[in-house]
Amino acid sequence: MTVMEDELSRVFAALADPTRRAILARLARGDATVNELAEPFAITQQAVSRHVKVLEHAGLVSRSRSAQSRPCALEAARLDDAVGWIERHRATWTERHDRLAHYLKEQQ
Repeated sequence: MTVMEDELSRVFAALADPTRRAILARLARGDATVNELAEPFAITQQAVSRHVKVLEHAGLVSRSRSAQSRPCALEAARLDDAVGWIERHRATWTERHDRLAHYLKEQQ
């Protein structure tokens, strides 16, 4: 496995959880602290912090320091890498699907 594939594995593993996807959707609207991210969820702040750490490890979220808070920010470039991977494979899958459809049409 190459380094790029390993990074993609972390991105896709992070995106597999609906809470983490919701956190990313919130961060797409702007930076937020963990407390702000935790507000809509019926889970503890510590649980949200664990989700944020997974997102940080995947490179999808970064944290800065502003006075007493550490706001989280979306790192959209990492999502672009995942979208690029999907798009490259979509072309292959589409081509295979089209060939199968053509074959099935010939068999009728």
